[in-house]
Amino acid sequence: MSAGNIELVEIKGAKLFTPETGLSRQVLAYSDKMMLVRHLMEKGWIGARHSHPHEQLVYVVSGHIRFNAGERTFDARTGDSFVIPGGVEHQASALEESEVLDVFTPVREDYAESR
Repeated sequence: MSAGNIELVEIKGAKLFTPETGLSRQVLAYSDKMMLVRHLMEKGWIGARHSHPHEQLVYVVSGHIRFNAGERTFDARTGDSFVIPGGVEHQASALEESEVLDVFTPVREDYAESR
């Protein structure tokens, strides 16, 4: 990649929106192969169970979330990370106010449209 293809995305300039009650999202830097997304979750937020074809890498910046995939349920706290394979049905909830960074591959076109 040449230096001409590098784009800085400043956090203060990234649009913050609320796709559902209790969850805010910022689409940060992305290319056609991967995407960085910041999620802010209010305590008590429960996300819808869903799946998508993208691999998802999750890093808990702060807080405490509960994650469920299939028969597996676990809690993730500040500094924890995990990978969700594409096609796996999953759900997350916030046991306390939380900030999470998600990396998706390939890019989530549905998220890119909202940027």
